[in-house]
Amino acid sequence: MTEPKIVRRPVRIAVLTVSDTRGLVDDRSGDTLVARLEGAGHVLADRAIVRDDADTIVATLHRWIDDPAVEVVVTTGGTGVTGRDVTPEAIERVCDKLIPGFGELFRWQSYAKIGTSTIQSRACAGVARGTYLFALPGSTGAVKDGWDGILASQLDIDHRPCNFVELMPRLEER
Repeated sequence: MTEPKIVRRPVRIAVLTVSDTRGLVDDRSGDTLVARLEGAGHVLADRAIVRDDADTIVATLHRWIDDPAVEVVVTTGGTGVTGRDVTPEAIERVCDKLIPGFGELFRWQSYAKIGTSTIQSRACAGVARGTYLFALPGSTGAVKDGWDGILASQLDIDHRPCNFVELMPRLEER
């Protein structure tokens, strides 16, 4: 039996910056993420900046999850351990399934650069109604690590032995 041919195409990605202090003019982490995803041939489907407020984050995620033009959401910021850091909680509120290996791999990679400080990161990921959600810390270094070390290959249909893109048509199977 021959495997079905998978057509290479760009992934439509929305970028959400979670910050109480940044705007579009000084969102270096969001800019870094956009530059990398576009450099990889993907499409920026939407972009927003919201405050560290779980209900606001959840509302934005639901809007994008329900939008067929968005296949992946990548957030930056709000993954620390302070009282205002609520991105992981917001992600968990909307997800059907969590992808624990994403956070584990992110921290493993990060450990090589920042040592035990990586333990403060609560980078996480999941799937919500057929849309992938990935939460990265808010530093440009963390965005580079998360994109270059994980997402660039997992959002590439040609990456082997497997990748997230090839699973997209099956994410809502029951």
